[in-house]
Amino acid sequence: MSIDKAEALVLNKRDIRETSIIADFYSREFGKFSGLLKGIRTEPEKFASNIEPFSLNEVIFYRKTHSNIHLVTQADKLNNFTQIRSSIEKTTQAVFMMELINSLMQPEDKNEDIFELALISLKELETNYNPAKIATIFKIKMLSLSGFKPHFDSCVSCSDIISGQARFSLSLGGLLCPRCMQKDPASRSIFRGTIATVLHIERNAFGASLNLGMNPQIKKELDLILNAFLSFHLGKELKSQRLMNKLEVAV
Repeated sequence: MSIDKAEALVLNKRDIRETSIIADFYSREFGKFSGLLKGIRTEPEKFASNIEPFSLNEVIFYRKTHSNIHLVTQADKLNNFTQIRSSIEKTTQAVFMMELINSLMQPEDKNEDIFELALISLKELETNYNPAKIATIFKIKMLSLSGFKPHFDSCVSCSDIISGQARFSLSLGGLLCPRCMQKDPASRSIFRGTIATVLHIERNAFGASLNLGMNPQIKKELDLILNAFLSFHLGKELKSQRLMNKLEVAV
């Protein structure tokens, strides 16, 4: 076994036996990995972190060669994002981000851009007045960086650039031009502004995306299409997405 150290975000955690937990982490150095923290539930003083979801930790672990669950011997909390935890809405958005990373990324598939995206998003969540917009930007950029993105820059069937009317196909994973629309009768119409918004967010930095105007109609369609796309291709609706939907209805 080799000893490794990583700066990692906690994606989730679950109890095991009566004394320990297993946590899923996403790190700059190794991508996603799972770690066993022995005795943390009965002797929390053994670790300098309580391994809360979406907290940032410095983790030292023994990498096992014949198991995908490694042994974590030390975890020091670097940032608990306390200001996020004071808001139910922001906490739900942060948990959604972690759940999306966990659902899209394969173990030890290193992607430093995704790690940095998650950190930037969490830091913005702490201070920004519009957490729903941050979650939408994160969703679009996460899909793009993970190679899982829907096809918005041309027709997904014939690859022609679309300058006029278009429809969005869930099953084909992108836009259809007028000539190819019959290839998916279930495809739905989409605003040109929605397409332009996705492309702007994919191609620009996080700060520039935050400054982008997004009217309620575009925001609603973006969330509808992206959530349907994720549910269709993951084969499930993310638990945190269901909670976010309930919070939006309540508001």
